[in-house]
Amino acid sequence: MTAAHAPDGRKVTEVAVGVMVSPDGRYLLAQRLAGKPYEGYWEFPGGKLEAGESVEDALARELHEELGIAVTACHRWHTLEHDYPHAYVRLYFCKVTGWTGELHGKEGQAFVWQHLPVDVAPLLPAALPVLELLAKDEAQR
Repeated sequence: MTAAHAPDGRKVTEVAVGVMVSPDGRYLLAQRLAGKPYEGYWEFPGGKLEAGESVEDALARELHEELGIAVTACHRWHTLEHDYPHAYVRLYFCKVTGWTGELHGKEGQAFVWQHLPVDVAPLLPAALPVLELLAKDEAQR
């Protein structure tokens, strides 16, 4: 990825995000840790791309670091940008449909599997349009 800048000149933070889909159609949401911006908010798991990393490699690394799993099947799904007070982010959402290992919050974070509509709150603002896209996808099936 090349260095990019937001409309206001701030650096764009590139983030790989996993929309993990269980065999029964539920989605995984994780709770942000204390001390991070938006602590306690629910989000799709993932993290920042490191220099030279592809979106898929970054996502596999992050999900292993955060949840202890190895991704075996994922594909890029949607890219969204969001302007948070603390960072302008470009979010590469990937649907993750295969993994090995037992999920556990390696950083002590809570996580839940949810059907739509989700019943956890508050949700990270950038998660809201993704939930709407998932609902549209489900309605088209």
